[in-house]
Amino acid sequence: MPEHPNLVFVFPDEYRRQAMGFMNEDPVITPNIDQFASESLVLTDAVSTRPVCSPYRAMLFTGQYPHANGVLGNVNSTTVQYENYLRENARCFSDVLHDAGYNQAYLGKLHLDPPNEQYQYTEGPRGNGVIWDSYTPPGPRRHGYDFWYSYGCCDWHFNPHYWTGNDPIEKRIDPREWSPKHETDIAINYIRNKGGKYRDPEKPFSLVISHNPPHMPFKQVPEKYVAQYGDATHEDLLTRPNVPTDTSGDSARENVKHYFAMVTGVDENFGRILDCLKTEGLEENTIVVFTSDHGEMMGSHGRIGKTVHYEESFTVPFIIRWPGKITPGTDNLLIGTPDLMPTLLNLMGVGQVPDSVQGTDYSDILLGKESTRPTSALYLNVNPNDPAGGSRGVRTHRHTYVITRTPEGEEIILHDNVADPYQLQNIASDHPGLEAELEKEMNNWLEKTGDPWLIQQ
Repeated sequence: MPEHPNLVFVFPDEYRRQAMGFMNEDPVITPNIDQFASESLVLTDAVSTRPVCSPYRAMLFTGQYPHANGVLGNVNSTTVQYENYLRENARCFSDVLHDAGYNQAYLGKLHLDPPNEQYQYTEGPRGNGVIWDSYTPPGPRRHGYDFWYSYGCCDWHFNPHYWTGNDPIEKRIDPREWSPKHETDIAINYIRNKGGKYRDPEKPFSLVISHNPPHMPFKQVPEKYVAQYGDATHEDLLTRPNVPTDTSGDSARENVKHYFAMVTGVDENFGRILDCLKTEGLEENTIVVFTSDHGEMMGSHGRIGKTVHYEESFTVPFIIRWPGKITPGTDNLLIGTPDLMPTLLNLMGVGQVPDSVQGTDYSDILLGKESTRPTSALYLNVNPNDPAGGSRGVRTHRHTYVITRTPEGEEIILHDNVADPYQLQNIASDHPGLEAELEKEMNNWLEKTGDPWLIQQ
């Protein structure tokens, strides 16, 4: 058995925290995640610091906040001019594990490389002349991953494509099946490793699986998962009272059954991975994480998508299992995205956290030891073309506080998430003392992370 534990890190895109059956919030069908949660530690207050795809991934890889790693918004052809992509010389989580002797695999969506003439790319499906997809060439831009089965960003769930090994951009794999199912097939092959084809069985491995579903377009989901919800109507499924009854909720009413169906499909395939680990005798020495890069509003406050401070967008699933090491249960640790890299590296016993990392190591807390806990988690909504603009805020165990800069001035939002769990009331004007306290908390974060927001106050 390898000296260090294996890691299986699964993070489907746009999977909100509420969409897990055991949470008793959304009426979703997730038997495998529910069973996994009963065997694991569930971090109920985990957040996506900048809740959108590329910034989350850059924070996960580097342990740095967006202003330090350079990825402030989604990577596409319109943001390349701001050098908004993962740096080739960044010291990433996977670089550290590579140097520590790990075999590593990356499967699925990456969305960190720039689609421009310097780095080859392929057209994406979104139109309007914006290119989202990108090809990551073999070499340093893969940051230590020796098994590669990935693409940039392309929302064709039934017709995904991948580049693997040393294949050039002209040679790609087009499996023509639902992407989570296909990626799980590859993941199972990697875990089983028949004939040593995929990795050195004498070395520990790190397997990262980035499914695109349940990311929109929501209706690209196999009918067998939709059928599990029977004749349920949107009234049966959209149970959150912050979904408006006017036309702003229409998109959610049209799509909720398919979003939940994708959640169920992801659950089925996650269960296949767990079964494979058990069958192969790898369960005991493997850390398994199930999380997501951000949530999905699905009609709450009349919105579809992510980026905003509301719980449906900002909070994410975070379930971690390591039999015999991490005690199952729940914990309300306010863990943010940059904290994941140092926490996992120290859990895995690598002990080589780069000096560039800004996140905090919470491995002691996950192992049940006493340690200093954060009193808040940072929230960011910032774009590459305006690094000092946008929104900043903090979430404590009770409150969410956000300031947004607009042409008319600053808009302040304050929610009491205990008295008002669906964040229907803005109480900022009623509590100036609390507002000042939370602004100070936020400014401490911004000073720590080198955010230019403070300079322009």
